[in-house]
Amino acid sequence: MIEVQTLSKRYGYFLALDSVSFSVEEGRVVGFLGPNGAGKTTTIRILTGYMPPTSGTARIAGHDVVTASLDARRQIGYLPEMVPLYPDMTLLG
Repeated sequence: MIEVQTLSKRYGYFLALDSVSFSVEEGRVVGFLGPNGAGKTTTIRILTGYMPPTSGTARIAGHDVVTASLDARRQIGYLPEMVPLYPDMTLLG
């Protein structure tokens, strides 16, 4: 289960997320849609442990993404749109 409660993120004076709350039940498949600049990437980065929220909480399978980040990350898989591995991969011959 994913539980997000009043999640907010600021970059200086810019408010990227403003008190976002939602939950996803275990076993559900959902789409995370919205226009550019809506905060989708910021939310995913917080959920995957890439950055902390400014305020609010997020839990993955009961594990807080800030205080139990490793346990939370063990419960999810995430493949970003721009995969960071491909430029580093080489063929051995």
